[in-house]
Amino acid sequence: MPADACADSRAEPRHDVHADPFGALNAQQRSAVEHGLERMSGGGPPALPGPMLVIAGAGSGKTLTLAARVARLVLAGADPQRLLLLTFSRRAAHEMERRVGHLLHQALGYTATQRAPRLYWAGTFHGIGARLLREYAAQIGLAENFTIQDRGDSEDLMGLVRHELQLAGTKQRFPLKGTCLAIYSRVVNSREPLAEVLRGVYPWCAAWEDELKRLFRAYVAEKQNQCVLDYDDLLLYWSQMLEDAALAHHVAARFDHVLVDEYQDTNRLQAAILLALKPDGRGLTVVGDDAQSIYAFRAAEVRNILDFPDRFTPPARVVALERNYRSTQPILDASNGVIALAAQRFTKQLWSDAASAEKPSLVTVHDESAQADWVADQVLRHREHGIALKSQAVLFRTAHHSAALELELTRRNIPFVKFGGLKFLEASHVKDVLSVLRWAQNPRSRMAALRVAQLVPGIGTASAKRLADAMGAAADPVRALHAYQPPPAAAAEWPALVTLFGALQAGTSCWPADLEQVHAWYLPHLRRLHDDARVREGDLAQLARIAASYASREVFLTELTLDPPEATSDESGPPLRDEDYLILSTIHSAKGQEWRAVYVLNVVDGCIPSDLATGHAAEIDEERRLLYVAMTRARQHLHLLVPQRFYVTQQAEFGDRHLYGALTRFIPPALAGLFEPRCAPPPRMAAGDSHAATAPIDLATRVRSQWS
Repeated sequence: MPADACADSRAEPRHDVHADPFGALNAQQRSAVEHGLERMSGGGPPALPGPMLVIAGAGSGKTLTLAARVARLVLAGADPQRLLLLTFSRRAAHEMERRVGHLLHQALGYTATQRAPRLYWAGTFHGIGARLLREYAAQIGLAENFTIQDRGDSEDLMGLVRHELQLAGTKQRFPLKGTCLAIYSRVVNSREPLAEVLRGVYPWCAAWEDELKRLFRAYVAEKQNQCVLDYDDLLLYWSQMLEDAALAHHVAARFDHVLVDEYQDTNRLQAAILLALKPDGRGLTVVGDDAQSIYAFRAAEVRNILDFPDRFTPPARVVALERNYRSTQPILDASNGVIALAAQRFTKQLWSDAASAEKPSLVTVHDESAQADWVADQVLRHREHGIALKSQAVLFRTAHHSAALELELTRRNIPFVKFGGLKFLEASHVKDVLSVLRWAQNPRSRMAALRVAQLVPGIGTASAKRLADAMGAAADPVRALHAYQPPPAAAAEWPALVTLFGALQAGTSCWPADLEQVHAWYLPHLRRLHDDARVREGDLAQLARIAASYASREVFLTELTLDPPEATSDESGPPLRDEDYLILSTIHSAKGQEWRAVYVLNVVDGCIPSDLATGHAAEIDEERRLLYVAMTRARQHLHLLVPQRFYVTQQAEFGDRHLYGALTRFIPPALAGLFEPRCAPPPRMAAGDSHAATAPIDLATRVRSQWS
């Protein structure tokens, strides 16, 4: 999300720049930061500290603590070049490195012109994996010029292989390419056999197990033929590299300390990589919160953090950060109450100095329309009391839950930005430009060739496939491109592409001049293909600005693929002229954010928990954690909306229908005293509305009765 979406953030304590750089740490934070340092500073050769798990509650200053830990290790003698810091986003890595540099700058007494030691190995799991694979390519049988394809290209390649194996032409319904890629990715990241993944997550595809195995074998072979890796390969190849004893020893010996952020979001493959790097746990620190593990749909495994201490002998030390710097105590009391009912968890009790008489409110509304009406009213009311729109957020379990609200906001001219929509790299014009660069970087990349060739007028799917096949089979793919005879209809435009390709291959220009050449070639095609070309040109200009911050074409393509912007607004700002705007977001996209006022829609069974995620206890536990994450985004005002009637679409058994909502099971009667029940007024009815209620309904009494 854009930084100004929560510009008034106070998630972590501040400190005087002239004071002790570690003076802002509370007792629990300092305990984590100082762990094992006495072993490094005593007489004799320094010893690495034992493994440590930091359970960082929501808003507890996790980033400050981890950055301070890194800085203290360096001050205690750790070599920054032998320190590996793993995060889940490029931005998080950059922010961590910035904070570490700031702390070291203060501690070492540097002037403004002096530079603190740089963390060379700070990045995402996938980014670090890509760097290591590039370094060890010759030793593990990878082409040194391999390229990394994004999810969209991986899905297209899966679809192409699926078609070539004639699986698309079966009389029975075979899984679509997106489902096939999701199954493949789940198998890789969960380290579970295909049969188990199908049985547990994709039961409707279980009959196709043998065909899927054949498809995945062909998909892997095609990637290897094209010298491309997909997103999952970066972890898979890294993990398999560490299964070789000699290579594992060589790689592990490069890092004295390994620190991991957001450990609750790791999958089994990532956990296996960490254990291979640090089998005895010495020098390993992981930070996370089991209560915020909400990405099982990406194969994240909550057992990684729950079982971490017992993976080592003696067990890892556990330090809990419980002081919250974000929310008022009533919000924390309610959040603590919700998560305390989880079956398995690390016990912690969040507390805050921020006292308040305002409890979180449970707002009963008639239906989704009334819910939208109440939220819009309350948003404007908070705005009149000095809370900017961008300091307020509406959260929901699934993207379509905000549909009625979006209509109401539009009707009232309340600007908003929604997160969870189209990703920046999924825009067709952005993919076109990146495909040209990827094709020049790796001429054997079939998906890039197919996409770029078809931009030339007169070249269709069959002609583009003929070109891609010829380049893939040739010993010299560039020579095959020059030898290709385009269809007569493409004869006039084809030479310009060949010339561009040759210039990009020659490498005569400095980055990002490569991108400028691609833009010059592509703009006429953009204007021919899209009526809104002027708007799209703005996106390409923004892409050029992003590219200028990278050292080379290879680094640009790798980093942008591994950690793409969530949406266009992530990089270029919100697509609005308004200086203020309301935030709409799925709960998953809101993790890590905070706002002064938070509204959570549809806090009823069937939505939270989702009726599609109640198949077994582990799913229900994750849904509870999802509500906890939503609640702990709020700083001062938290409103949970409870519609008594809502519309459900596309239910296989019952069709479209209205349901009558019951308050989520995650707020049972025992927690009643932690919330303030409120009842929205009846929905406004237009004159002559035949659906108007014939008698008033005392919804407040109905809410109280659920707790009696």
